[in-house]
Amino acid sequence: MHENSSVGELANHLRRELDRYSPGGKLPSSRALVERFRVSPVTVSRALAQLAAEGLVLTRPGAGAFRAQPPATTARGGDTSWQEVALSADGAADLVPRSVDASGVLVSLAAPPPGVIEFNGGYLHPSLQPERAMAAALSRAGRRPGAWGRPPMEGLPELREWFARSIGGPGGAVTAAGVLVTAGGQSALTTALRALAPPGAPVLVESPTYPGMLAIARAAGLRPVPVPVDRDGVRPALLADAFRATGARVFVCQPLFQNPTGAVLAAERRGEVLRIAREAGAFVVEDDFVRRLVHEDAGPLPRPLAAEDPDGVVVHVGSLTKATSPSFRVSALAAHGPVLERLRAIQVVDTFFVPRPLQEAALELVGSPAWPRHLRAVSAELRTRRTAMTAALRATLPELSLPHVPSGGYHLWLRLPEGTDEPAFTAAALRAGVAITPGRPYFSAEPPAGHVRLSFAAVAGTGEITEGVRRLRTACDEVLRPPSGEAVIRR
Repeated sequence: MHENSSVGELANHLRRELDRYSPGGKLPSSRALVERFRVSPVTVSRALAQLAAEGLVLTRPGAGAFRAQPPATTARGGDTSWQEVALSADGAADLVPRSVDASGVLVSLAAPPPGVIEFNGGYLHPSLQPERAMAAALSRAGRRPGAWGRPPMEGLPELREWFARSIGGPGGAVTAAGVLVTAGGQSALTTALRALAPPGAPVLVESPTYPGMLAIARAAGLRPVPVPVDRDGVRPALLADAFRATGARVFVCQPLFQNPTGAVLAAERRGEVLRIAREAGAFVVEDDFVRRLVHEDAGPLPRPLAAEDPDGVVVHVGSLTKATSPSFRVSALAAHGPVLERLRAIQVVDTFFVPRPLQEAALELVGSPAWPRHLRAVSAELRTRRTAMTAALRATLPELSLPHVPSGGYHLWLRLPEGTDEPAFTAAALRAGVAITPGRPYFSAEPPAGHVRLSFAAVAGTGEITEGVRRLRTACDEVLRPPSGEAVIRR
């Protein structure tokens, strides 16, 4: 076993060896385990902690680790069948039954099996994360006076001010007083939808759109109504039609590098979208999730819609998570007018506040010289990876249509050949050793065609991208294999 072996592998090995020791028997010392398995002391410590959490091992500081006594009796499994009735009756009176389904989100959160290339990831690969800068920021934050005390419910004033400047610009329409610090973008979207739409109400969404937002809406008993997007973002005429037909009071959109299409809302549509929502008496929830993952060749970015909104139409969601780490869950909700108090009240009821040490660490990170350096490095690397994946797909998989190559974000959206069985293609890809994200969860109604989303941010580098696309060729040949006797024609 080498130094880079996982904690899980070591824990599995030790778990298999526990039968060699009688209850209360002492396991080898940490030093002996380090030497035997050629791993770091941290790996040994975490593996033993995992076994301790399972009740298999007892650790005594200064004495070592010992096999735990087996439980005296095995708890009898109860009868939980009654819960089926209770849970099904829970929403019997709801106008729109709640549906709690995390499957569309778990596709991007679950780690693939060993040896499988991760084209389904939703976060930066560890090699792209600013781990050293985050560790230094957290260390400095922990030493700040009052760092472990209760923060203001709305968030630290300095962090709210930083978010306000990043959203609206210096002296812009967004002020610190209109910003709430939240625990990640998913939490912010949940707060926004709960604040703006009562159970049973329709909510307009882009089609396709982020599955996590659809899951939030359905779990709240809302009814997602799709509004199609093209390469220039949501189509204003269809948005106006949807408002008129449904009476909706909320539209959720991602104007910048939309997930999954990568579209950017065109300049001539930005004001029109706000006008249409304002005339409908509706809010626009702007999910600005990847502004900090712009590619090196993107050019100047359009400002957030919130920066051009004097009437309080926009409720803005911005996050640090995508540009840092999945565990650096610090984001912001920005709004102005009476809606701000409702947003604040719901957040307090749900979560109280974001832990102060994490807010202090965010301040330390974004105020350090390492922050702009990190963003520049990620910008350059994402461009390199996007270029590598685009070139590999066009050379190796010309059957898959790539209508738009974005200059920001971390993924590509591909259309499958007509008649392709999307679940079968996804399964074949996994058998070939690459995890991809199927397109169906991105649609709130019937999709117009089969799609897949491929991420280039969660892999180790361009070598894995090339190999992953090669494996997808194998999956494509399996699923698109013509009837016996016909030749495969490739462009």
